[in-house]
Amino acid sequence: MWKFYGLAAIVIALDQWTKWLVVQNMELRERIIIWDPYVALLSHRNRGAAWGMLQGQFGIFTIVTVIVIIGIIYYFHKEAKGKPMFQAGLMMLLGGAIGNFIDRLWRKEVVDFVDVLIPIINYDFPIFNVADAALSIGVVMVIIFIIKEERAEKKKVK
Repeated sequence: MWKFYGLAAIVIALDQWTKWLVVQNMELRERIIIWDPYVALLSHRNRGAAWGMLQGQFGIFTIVTVIVIIGIIYYFHKEAKGKPMFQAGLMMLLGGAIGNFIDRLWRKEVVDFVDVLIPIINYDFPIFNVADAALSIGVVMVIIFIIKEERAEKKKVK
């Protein structure tokens, strides 16, 4: 079970390393095109939550993040034993939450740098980072796990 904490540690380390690289090597608002016009690195700072909501609400983020971290660890130890997809999803959530929390505590803002334009619908997706990606992947993994569990329970009832 403890090996899954390694996944969270990898997410945190990769998140902090990539953010450090951006801060050290790019000017604020500097854009480096990777695949024009779809993918670029864009040095950006966010003092809010996802998509810039609740700008500057440091106290709220601190309380919510601590509660979320406690909840993830609780569910990991009480509900996820023997359920590797659930365990991995929770650890992706934990790594992402801690990665962005470190930024808020240390920098008072979150470093974002991945800029993606979604073709066909021409949607400029909000700028994100490794922690944000881990949070999204973790949510998807947990949702898939829950759906599979519900289907398995329905089969048992029949």
